[in-house]
Amino acid sequence: MDMERSSSTERFQPVTSLNSHDGIGIGEDLFIYTIQIANVIFYGKPGVGNDWVLIDAGMPKSGNVIKEAAAARFGDGNPPKAIILTHAHFDHIGGLIDLLEQWDVPVYAHSLEIPYITGKRDYPDPDMTVEGGMVAKMSKLFPHEAINIGSRARVLPADGTVPEMPGWRWIHTPGHTEGHVSLFRKSDKALIAGDAFVAVKQDSMYKVITQELEISGPPVYFTPDWEAAELSVKKLAELQPRLALTGHGVPMSGEYLENGLANLAEHFKEIAIPDHGKFVDENDN
Repeated sequence: MDMERSSSTERFQPVTSLNSHDGIGIGEDLFIYTIQIANVIFYGKPGVGNDWVLIDAGMPKSGNVIKEAAAARFGDGNPPKAIILTHAHFDHIGGLIDLLEQWDVPVYAHSLEIPYITGKRDYPDPDMTVEGGMVAKMSKLFPHEAINIGSRARVLPADGTVPEMPGWRWIHTPGHTEGHVSLFRKSDKALIAGDAFVAVKQDSMYKVITQELEISGPPVYFTPDWEAAELSVKKLAELQPRLALTGHGVPMSGEYLENGLANLAEHFKEIAIPDHGKFVDENDN
């Protein structure tokens, strides 16, 4: 089946951060790269010809940027062994179709997320009425339509393993989306959290631009199930990660991460859930 684009991959979003195009290597095999306001993650040891995996696929029209960053780390003409999606919002699949036109690789996601990458289901409209800052008000401009990558879409293995990432497990962390997953490696307690929680308050324009570090709940304008989101944060806090890479913001580690994530889990309702908004009001009824 031919791939089908949507505004989720075609509509450039005119918002960026001071960290855009910055990359940070962590340990021997993790590299986080910021494109405008969202992160992609490369898993694999740097070096020409080395095997690697891409986690998430960035903002709309970011395919070439991702490809260039990958070439700088792993060599030109060296596609990943797989692409893993934490979820399929526009800022996590924006470069996907452009990449797949050049890379013949499988794309793995939770079974509940597959409809959003096979053209079968659109996400709910973002909630611009939600309590929050300027980005929340701008969210009406954010695309929410499905894309269709056809037969490239694969369901993550039911046994919790992550393809091409030995030692890692995927964890179902719904709330922000119904099929959202996070990735965890027990050996060093490294966590790739997607948007289950983030490292910058994503509804504040100032904080998005400056990337001011702040452990926050998932973006308020795109989170339809706050009860599930709270349970997901509690599940991740119980893992006591030593390193967390999130979909937005800089990496977190050590005592700051331990204390901040525990505090978010304990006080999720006060810290993360907005006072009002379409999804909040629907869940209250």
